[in-house]
Amino acid sequence: MRNTVLSCFVLMLLAACRSDTAVERQNTAAGQEAQQGDRGLATLNPAPRQAYAFVVTINDAPGPFAVVEGSAQYDVINVQECGRILASTGRAGRITSQEPVALEKISNTEYRGTIHLDRMLDADYYDRGVCHWKFSGAGAMLKATGADGETRFLSFIAADRFIKGEAETRHYADMGYPRESLDDYADYGENAPNDFKPELRGSLFSATLMGKEARP
Repeated sequence: MRNTVLSCFVLMLLAACRSDTAVERQNTAAGQEAQQGDRGLATLNPAPRQAYAFVVTINDAPGPFAVVEGSAQYDVINVQECGRILASTGRAGRITSQEPVALEKISNTEYRGTIHLDRMLDADYYDRGVCHWKFSGAGAMLKATGADGETRFLSFIAADRFIKGEAETRHYADMGYPRESLDDYADYGENAPNDFKPELRGSLFSATLMGKEARP
């Protein structure tokens, strides 16, 4: 389940997860439309209060990372009661948004940002009732210099673990830094060093994501 969530996050990183058909894309108008540079009908909460620190820690990296980007994923939890009904299925499609999170470099190994659980504003988008948003998780992307074709090292922590203050760590092989043989390769990492071949386990680095409730 965790790998499925991570894979979906990768597709949505700093952009909303969008459906493949034209009809379904229309239904996600309430979600972010990355190519147009906006979030469609969805709006941000002008006065969010549920703030959490988002901490990204990098250990044993084979080199520096010029690009360390964060994002927060939000999903409408009552989409069947409030979303636009698709003619093809008779059901409402998913409404989701991926909001960028600015990360400040604290040290060569630590970056911090702020995520608000109530970042999205509940609203009635399709005259079917108010859509209620919920924070689904946070993710990070690392790139060596930011150049085209470099490996994208990706990680994600689900909302329940983030809110509890638990840590989510992904491990990566040094050989993928700064790039793999495939351009723009998305490296999801592994849960543990033992998930790698024995000959690679001595040349690994990791990225750990964690949430901490902000003090008033």
